[in-house]
Amino acid sequence: MCEANAYLLENDGKPEETLLMEAVDRVEPDEDGILLVSIFGEQKFIKGHIHSLSLVDHKIYIKQSSSEI
Repeated sequence: MCEANAYLLENDGKPEETLLMEAVDRVEPDEDGILLVSIFGEQKFIKGHIHSLSLVDHKIYIKQSSSEI
């Protein structure tokens, strides 16, 4: 399987990862944020932007643009 996990990056000093969703199949950017869709059909909208991708580790790092998830 090649699905990635999505993580919220918190704390600018020493970044901490918080798991947002496992088995992400689709990442759809929107003007207000990012829609994550898992292989199971679960959907989660995050007000933020993609910070980085680690393709070898199957990780998507997202920085939140407001206090809402």
